[in-house]
Amino acid sequence: MGQTQSSPPPDREREQENARRRREEEEENARRRREEEEENARRRREEEEEEARRKREEEEDARRKREEEDARRKRDEEDAKRKKKEEEAKRQKEEDAKKKKAEEDAKRKKEEEDAKRKKEEEDAKAKFESHKKMMEQLKGQPQLPKFAVPKRYDIWLKPNLSTCKFVGSVAIELNIMVDTSFIVLNVAELSIDTASLSFTHHPATANSSNSNQVLKPLYVDVVEEDEILVLDFADALPIGIGLLTITFKGTLNDKMKGFYRSTYEHNGEKKNMAVTQFEPTDARRCFPCWDEPACKAMFKITLDVPSQLVALSNMPIIEEKVDGDLKTVSYQESPIMSTYLVAIVVGLFDYVEHLTSDGIKVRVYCQVGKVNQGNFALDVAIRTLELYKEYFAVPYFLPKLDMVAIPDFAFGAMENYGLVTFCETNLIYDNQHFAAANKQRVVIAVAHELAHQWFGNLVTMDWWTHLWLNEGFATWVSYLAANHLFPEWEVWTQFLNDCTEGLRLDGLTESHPIEVEINHAREIDEIFFDTMSDKKGASVIQMLQSYLGAECFQRSLASYIKKFACSNAKTEDLWAALEEGSGEPVNQLMNSWTKQKGYPVVSVKVKDRKLVFEQSQFLASGSLGDGQWIVPITLCRGSYDVHKNFLLQTKSETLDMKELPSDGSKLASSWVKLNVNQTGFYRVKYDEDLAAKLRYAIENKYLSATDRFGILDDSFALCMARQQPLNSLLTLMGAYSGELEYTVLSNLINISYKVERIAADANPELLECIKQFFITLFLRSAMKLGWEPKKGESHLDAMLRGEVWTALAVFGYDPTLKEASRRFHAFLDDRNTPLLHPDIRKAAYVAVMRRVSSSNRFGFESLLRVYRETDLNQEKTCVLSSLTSSPDPSIILEALNFLLSSEVRTQDVVLGLAVSREGRETAWAWLKDNWEHISKTWGSGYLITHFVNSIVSPFASFEKANEIEEFFANRAEPKISRTLKQSIEQVHINANWVQSVKNE
Repeated sequence: MGQTQSSPPPDREREQENARRRREEEEENARRRREEEEENARRRREEEEEEARRKREEEEDARRKREEEDARRKRDEEDAKRKKKEEEAKRQKEEDAKKKKAEEDAKRKKEEEDAKRKKEEEDAKAKFESHKKMMEQLKGQPQLPKFAVPKRYDIWLKPNLSTCKFVGSVAIELNIMVDTSFIVLNVAELSIDTASLSFTHHPATANSSNSNQVLKPLYVDVVEEDEILVLDFADALPIGIGLLTITFKGTLNDKMKGFYRSTYEHNGEKKNMAVTQFEPTDARRCFPCWDEPACKAMFKITLDVPSQLVALSNMPIIEEKVDGDLKTVSYQESPIMSTYLVAIVVGLFDYVEHLTSDGIKVRVYCQVGKVNQGNFALDVAIRTLELYKEYFAVPYFLPKLDMVAIPDFAFGAMENYGLVTFCETNLIYDNQHFAAANKQRVVIAVAHELAHQWFGNLVTMDWWTHLWLNEGFATWVSYLAANHLFPEWEVWTQFLNDCTEGLRLDGLTESHPIEVEINHAREIDEIFFDTMSDKKGASVIQMLQSYLGAECFQRSLASYIKKFACSNAKTEDLWAALEEGSGEPVNQLMNSWTKQKGYPVVSVKVKDRKLVFEQSQFLASGSLGDGQWIVPITLCRGSYDVHKNFLLQTKSETLDMKELPSDGSKLASSWVKLNVNQTGFYRVKYDEDLAAKLRYAIENKYLSATDRFGILDDSFALCMARQQPLNSLLTLMGAYSGELEYTVLSNLINISYKVERIAADANPELLECIKQFFITLFLRSAMKLGWEPKKGESHLDAMLRGEVWTALAVFGYDPTLKEASRRFHAFLDDRNTPLLHPDIRKAAYVAVMRRVSSSNRFGFESLLRVYRETDLNQEKTCVLSSLTSSPDPSIILEALNFLLSSEVRTQDVVLGLAVSREGRETAWAWLKDNWEHISKTWGSGYLITHFVNSIVSPFASFEKANEIEEFFANRAEPKISRTLKQSIEQVHINANWVQSVKNE
């Protein structure tokens, strides 16, 4: 640059200028840029400073804010902490208060609970004490308390005939009558499902607060001794209608009572049937119930049974649903009736049927193959229903009547409403296979049970105290019916057999009034199984009917039935109706006959042309009794046209014989007979002169059959009581030689059996003479009757034939034994031989057994073969009643052991207990050896009384009486107590009689 340069050219200069300007511009631009950059930098610095300041301010603000926030947070935290502390303090306070309150509440609650628990415990204790107290009060009571009354039973039962068990349920509509927490009903031998027990109240108004309230019992007790089920609820039951439901199960027992099993054979196979027998107190063994006659209700029954079987109950079937092997059978609801009349039968049967004029369907059910043997009973039933409809002036009450033959049956029959059950021998009959006695038995049995459909079922006794009226009336009216249907049978004469049995029993010191106060259900059996109820009962009804007159009696009876239909009545109710209808003092008259035991013997003698009557109590022991009766005296003199009736109301009375005119110079017209036609229930003792005149009247057939019967029976009773000598009785019996009237000769035969035994014990040397006397006495009658039936002969001759030949066989008349043996052998060869008609079969069997001994067993073994081969119960019972007739004790023992075998039905065993005189000791030893088994098998029913009576009563020594008493001292049961006392008393009577005969 120190060198001078030459000027450039213009372009260059321009270029340089341009370059310079450009440089200047660039420098300017650069400067401006620098300034801008500096400005920008300054601004940026300022901005940064501003930003920094702002940032600092923000940071300061943030710091301050943080500090404020920290302070606020701290304050908040402190506030929160304080608040928390306060809240915690408050909460603690509240919790403390709550805890305190809870503690106080808990304490109060505990106190309340303790108080409640204490009260509950006290209430429970009080309830338990109350329950215990009530349980003690309920035990041993004669009847159920009247807390509740049953109105309707809905019963379902399902018997299993293979296992012999049953299940069931019952819904009982009740009316709660009083303020009580208890329901008490009868149960025996049933297993109760306690979980099923409930009571549902059904108030009268549907909107009631306790509508359909279901209550469960607090206590459930079964008192086995009293056969009661006691349900005790927590609180008193609502008064009014409710429903008690119970399910249960039980066993089809083999005791022939309650719901039990009977066996039969079909096509060679042994089968079971289910049967009920509820009277007197055994419905409780089938379903829980109020098992008392006054507790009448309606019954709706449903059964589940095998579909191939017949299922019967009281009412007709309304629906039957089959489901495979089972069917459900529903029956129409019954009218109101007592529990003892409910009935069920399930088994295999055929039947015959017919309609009454009212359209009542009557059927007789028999075992398959025996149905034709039911036709006779069917005809009797139809005709009897028509008679009773007219006699009682009330038609039969149900739409049907079934009568069923049951193979195993303890009683003769049972009057269940609409379903009458019978032992086979009392229902089935045909002319070919059965004796005339079987025919009559069917008529009497059917008539008796059908009488109960009115007298017992429609009008029912209020309590078992009045049982005699039920049974006594049915017995009496059965003879009324039999006499109407078969007047030629002279059944009113045969009625004297029942009267005699009543007199025999009532002549014992150990007798009882026919109207007996029952203090407990277990006492019922003792009275129910005592024939006093129907024998004496029927006799005093006959006496009353005779006194009042038949028309008045019938009219009053119809009025009584109409008034008490579908209800219950007492003895006094009938007396009131008869008193109103007759105007006679019936109640006063009859009370002396029903409310005290015994009866009078009226002694009559002639003194100063006057008849002197004196009454005293008759006792077979010969002792003096202190009873007194209002006695309807009837008497006639020399003729039945000359008669007099009056009431003997004092100990003695006289009657001027002028009131009974006759030709006293003639023996034929000078006799005097008291108790004309034996309508009165008393005995008569004549002085020697009057007795001699009556013997003359008997020999000359001046007296009716009933009076001939009565004179003989009174003489026998007086002889047994040692009020007249045996020689006097034998003299009187001789007057009956050639007697052909059935009832008279039958009684003569029965008396001869007893006299023969007494004579044998008193003087064995005279036994053959006594036997010969009786053979001579009966032989004329036997020869007139012959062995074989005569064309057109009477029903009575047919019955008599068997009895008179049996008597000759018992007394050992050799021609009879030989002829009977001949006919028996023919029978063994040909069961249809005419040589052994059913009427004489018993005679032949007894004759055969009288020749049997341990060295001559043919007859015994032959009879056992007959028993095993026949399918007729009548034939079997005829054999059984003959087997113990042998004089050989070893055969007697074998026969008695056979009775206990499985071949003999339980109820048939008693038929073979009447052993021969020679077998008495054997039978007694057998009874003692087998008593445990006998008591276990028969002890629950009345059949055990037959073992005691049949085997004990025939003895005739004081030593034997003591031995018997010693044996039974710790073995006697309530059911045999009365029978045992009566049997031992009879031994004493026999022993005294033997001593008296020895002294003669």
